[in-house]
Order: sequence, then structure tokens, then C-alpha cells
Amino acid sequence: MLTLAADIEVLARFGRALADPIRCRILLALREAPAHPADLADALEISRTRLSNHLACLRDCGLVVAVPVGRRTRYELADERLGHALDDLRTAVVAVAADKTCADADEKGCC
Repeated sequence: MLTLAADIEVLARFGRALADPIRCRILLALREAPAHPADLADALEISRTRLSNHLACLRDCGLVVAVPVGRRTRYELADERLGHALDDLRTAVVAVAADKTCADADEKGCC
């Protein structure tokens, strides 16, 4: 059981980052390989301004880092273990979605 405030804050930041589908897509893209913002925006088919806002949020959450490369900036996951955590979450969500525990899940929109 988590009892340390720091542990709870880390999980809350991770949850805030994953709460937005675009940020999820960014994290999954960076899980595959580091990328420059222009390339990410093109790959995700979103504006560079919108991408920039989401990257700032992910930086503030401590999940991605900006690495200067000459005159450009490349983004990557702050820790390679985040890629493993994303994989674990994806498989856990698939398992949960396949095994609804609430009998009224379809009607109530829960689970």
C-alpha cells in the first residue's frame, strides 16, 4: 500500500498525463523512439502548437525530457522504465476490458 506522499504524487502525475488521449499517443510514440516535435506533430496529425502544449505538460509531469540536438530539440521518455510501465498498463487495461466485473457495466457505463 502506498503511504508516502511522494509515491502518491508520482502516480497522480502519471495519471494526469494519461488522462488525455493526445498525451497517451505522444508517450506511445516516444516509447517507440525519440522524436523531434515537427516529426511527432506530423505523425500524430496534430498542430505543432497543440503538440507543444502537451509536451510541456509531459515535461512538467517529469515523463519526457527535451534533449538539445544542434539547433533542434528531440524529445524522449525521461526513463526507459516508463516504456515498460506503458506496456504493462496497456495489457492490464486489455485484460480488464475483456473481463467486466460489473454485471451492469454496459447500462451504467462503468468498468
